[in-house]
Amino acid sequence: MTFKNIITNLESLPPLSNTPFVIQQIYSCGSQNIDIIRLVKVIENDAVLAANILKMINAPIYGFSRKIASISQAVTLFGTDMVYGLVLKYAIGELLRADTEIYGLDNKRFNDVCQLQSTLMMQWYSRVDLRHAQIMTSLALIMESGKLVLANEVMKSSYIKKFTIGYKNAKNITEYEHNLLGTTTYYLSALLFEHWKFEPLYVEILKGLDFETEVSPKVKSYIDSIDVIRVAINVKNILTADSIKDACDIVEEIGLDVNDFKRIALRVKEQYNKVLINRLIQK
Repeated sequence: MTFKNIITNLESLPPLSNTPFVIQQIYSCGSQNIDIIRLVKVIENDAVLAANILKMINAPIYGFSRKIASISQAVTLFGTDMVYGLVLKYAIGELLRADTEIYGLDNKRFNDVCQLQSTLMMQWYSRVDLRHAQIMTSLALIMESGKLVLANEVMKSSYIKKFTIGYKNAKNITEYEHNLLGTTTYYLSALLFEHWKFEPLYVEILKGLDFETEVSPKVKSYIDSIDVIRVAINVKNILTADSIKDACDIVEEIGLDVNDFKRIALRVKEQYNKVLINRLIQK
């Protein structure tokens, strides 16, 4: 299992299925130029995709007070970038099926991590930069995709037990990934998105997350914000006291309101605890 092998397998992944591909083309001219009526129609014509988007957006983790009943309602309330992220999340799930147990959590919990990252980004970043909160929320939803790529590689190798133990004991999972492979799963996410021709800004942000790259001050601010979210919520720590504190330290370093972030993080944590309790009751 080497970085070169992973890249070879990543580049051999098939293209997006028909409907997500068409939607990708709709977004290719920029979200500000989207024909919303056409977008809604394309999604609604794919019953499975439409049902999955509504299922994701109505997930209890997001904590919306009322049910979103239609794609047009979802687009109106949450914007085209958020819907784009949901489409990509569905497409990735269809093409990349992996057992996330090697990270110490099952697939349901892994999906929780992705949705919680998106939720925290949406609630926090809308108070930092409302104009770009949608696109950052969409990226937060899918930024862990590289872990699915790596999980598939590990499961095909003879390193399963060694990797699982190492991951469990690692104090810093990004450093562990880098020491093992010379890269990180966030960089793999960037390469995956590049392969599928996703939004170029997604690629630029994730490539700069763990490696020094020359970017504009605006993109640097996006990278810092993604860093805040992944520190607060990740496969090892989901809004723990320590992970929230570490995220708050980054928020302070980049000159944003620490108390505001902490308040929102604790609110998201409280909502998630309610979700977990309801799951136990329903068992």
